[in-house]
Amino acid sequence: MRSIWKGHIRFSLVTIPVRVYNAIETGEVVSFNQLHKDCGGRVAYEKRCKKCEAKLRTDEIVKGYQYEPDQYAIVEAADLDKVKLKTTKIIEVAGFVDAAEVPTTWYEAPYFAGPDGNVAEQPYALLRDALRASGKVGVGKVVLRDREDAVLIAPDGPGLILYKLRYPEEIRSVNEVPHAGNADAASNDALKLAGSLITTMTTTLDQIELKDRYHGALKEMIKAKIDGNETVSVEEAEPVVVDIMAALKASIEAAKAQRKPLVKAEGKVARAAKAAKAEAEKPKARKRVSSG
Repeated sequence: MRSIWKGHIRFSLVTIPVRVYNAIETGEVVSFNQLHKDCGGRVAYEKRCKKCEAKLRTDEIVKGYQYEPDQYAIVEAADLDKVKLKTTKIIEVAGFVDAAEVPTTWYEAPYFAGPDGNVAEQPYALLRDALRASGKVGVGKVVLRDREDAVLIAPDGPGLILYKLRYPEEIRSVNEVPHAGNADAASNDALKLAGSLITTMTTTLDQIELKDRYHGALKEMIKAKIDGNETVSVEEAEPVVVDIMAALKASIEAAKAQRKPLVKAEGKVARAAKAAKAEAEKPKARKRVSSG
C-alpha cells in the first residue's frame, strides 16, 4: 500500500510521525469514454463563450463569482493567492469528543493512518489504545492544497482511521425534507409489532451480504459486448403498498420461518442417560456380529 501523505499527528506536546493511505479501493471502478457514433473517435471538449460563441484559450478565461443574476465579481489568481493557506505537515488535534457527538452527515472520505517508521510505532499505539479505551475520537484540522480541512481520528482494528469531515454549514437540515415530520406518532400496537420484527431480524453485520451487484452486472454486460453476445436485463416489479399492520405481521412470520431452529442443549442427566444407552447397546451389537 502506497502512502499519499506524510506528516505528524499532534495533540498538546505529543507528536506522532504518520503516513496516510487511501482507504477506498478505486482500481475496480468502471469508467467510460464518449465516442463519435459514426467513426468511433473520442469526443474532445472545447471551451466556448455562451455569449459571443467564441472558442477560448485557457489564458482568455477568468474566474467570476455570481452575486446577482448575470452579475459577476472577477477574481484573479493574485486575489486567490492572498487567501491561500500555507500547506502544513501537521494534523493538529484540537480536542477529543464522544464519537456519538459527530453527526454521520459530517463524515466524508476515509483514510488510514500508519506509523512512519519504527520510532513512531510506540506513540502511535498509545494514541490508538487510549482512544479505544476512552471511547473518544480526536477532532482537528490540517491544511492541504491551500485550504483547511477538518479531520476526525479514531481507532480501527490495529490502526487509526482518519475521516475528512464536512463543515456544519455545508450540511442541510433534515427538517427541510418534505413530509418527514408530518405523520402522527406510531401507535403502541404498531411499535410492538415493529419491535418484534426488528428483534426477529437482528443479526450481525458479517451475516449480511454487502456486495455491489450493479458493478458486477456492469462488468458482465461489458464482457458480453466484447464477446459479441447480446445482453438481457430484468426489471424488478414495483412493490405493492399494503396496510402497515398487515405487512408487519406477515414480515414477522416470514422472518421466523427463515430462522434456523435452535438445537436444545443437553444437561448432565440427559448426557448420562444417552451414554448408558449406548453402553447397553454394545453387547447386543457384539452378539449379533459373533452369531453371523
